[in-house]
Amino acid sequence: MRAVSHIVTLCLTFGGSITAVFQDNHTTSHSHQECVSFLASPCPYHRFLCSDNVFENMQESQEVLMPNHLDEVIAAVSVTSKKRIPNKLLQTALFQPPREKLHLCEERAKSYSSSCEYKQAIQELVRCVALTRICYGDSHWKLAEAYVNLAQGYLQLKGLSLQAKQHAEKAKEILANSIENPYHDNTDIFKCSIDLFCTLGKALLSLQKFKEASENLVKAERLSKEMLQCGNIIKEEWVEIQARIKLFFAQLYQGQKRSKEALPYYQKALEYTELTKDERSLECVPVLRELAGVEQALGFHDAAVSHFSRAHLIVLSKNPSPEEAADSAHFIARAAVASGKQDHRDEPGMPLLTIPAPENNPCQYRTLLQWTSMHSVLSSKAGHVTMVRSSFRTWRDMAEQYFQESMTHVKDSEGAGRVKFLSIQDEFCNFLQITGQKERAIMILRESLEAKVGAFGDFSPEVAETYRILGRADLAQGNHIGAHAKLKKVKWEPALI
Repeated sequence: MRAVSHIVTLCLTFGGSITAVFQDNHTTSHSHQECVSFLASPCPYHRFLCSDNVFENMQESQEVLMPNHLDEVIAAVSVTSKKRIPNKLLQTALFQPPREKLHLCEERAKSYSSSCEYKQAIQELVRCVALTRICYGDSHWKLAEAYVNLAQGYLQLKGLSLQAKQHAEKAKEILANSIENPYHDNTDIFKCSIDLFCTLGKALLSLQKFKEASENLVKAERLSKEMLQCGNIIKEEWVEIQARIKLFFAQLYQGQKRSKEALPYYQKALEYTELTKDERSLECVPVLRELAGVEQALGFHDAAVSHFSRAHLIVLSKNPSPEEAADSAHFIARAAVASGKQDHRDEPGMPLLTIPAPENNPCQYRTLLQWTSMHSVLSSKAGHVTMVRSSFRTWRDMAEQYFQESMTHVKDSEGAGRVKFLSIQDEFCNFLQITGQKERAIMILRESLEAKVGAFGDFSPEVAETYRILGRADLAQGNHIGAHAKLKKVKWEPALI
């Protein structure tokens, strides 16, 4: 049996030619195809590899040819390169214990996730599942934890909710059937259960199964509270768990268009995230933006601008890409436009913004100076700056400033960045028309027409809309020939599509 274990470990480790050492010390060279043939024989390890589908395409037909399926398995759990490596390295990797390989895969998964290499991260998480089963068996809570981590990977890194749900349910089944020593400390199992309920709840939420999602989130919240009361976790751990649970509950209510109920949960999620991650952490940015979106839905536009602005300061302090910086400024511009639709929002002296005082960062100071030119500083204490709207600046100035900043970040970009620039420019032109600056908007649209044709194509909706606006402008100016030529192109566009 030990010889079988060695061969399976080798098959899990190398995708090319390998060398297997048998109990009788006879050394034989095996090709990749021979390993596949060996795995196809009826043995417990073969059943382990084929029993559970831990790969991304889980909705394919079960009537897949066995050799092809085994090729995928071996490719997925291969830890090293398929290229031939030196004999010393081969020998080292050959006898590396599975637990060391498991630790290595876990570290690689974290590294790939942090560097946004999502495909590689998922592959490492798949390997972690295979190696965990080798190390701990079919009924150990560690295997459930590996499935939960894989489910989180599919959910957070790829947005594949159905796959995440199926992996989380597999983890739930393993935990239900796990056999543990009654005198063993179950704290790790309880923590794994909390992660399981949160992950399953989030996956169900993404699938719009709100009732089932709520049930799992309630279980996670109740279990975390009981663990805190029993002393199984410290207060800081509980706060970190609560930050996730409150955010998921907020998203649950917002997904059902229940913004009033979602608002306090978003506020609590932000509070807990700031306690655990620091208020200048990037983890606060998505919470701030979602909170601002709920506030906009409820008509609290000044609060929405405040939270979008806080998120913008954080993003600029972290050396963002041009696209990220453009998106961040774009959020504020949109919020300012929404704020301007309420007439009373232009009243001076209205409290608008409370932000953390910037650290020694030029980007943060520059953004703060832009805000102080638009607002009067009311107070500065406890590391925060509170401002009110000045009478000489309005929502129009704010919106234009952040539209311009957003476009500046991606003005010279190519590809997707160029498309983003033109889309923001269209929105800016629409803003100019709303605020009575039609001539300026028309001039910008005329200049952008050639670039739009290159980016979107002659018969794209974006180009058609530009022709429509320019045609109406020509018609209003009495240029009937020019108007006819442009509007004729708009008429032909749907027919050609």
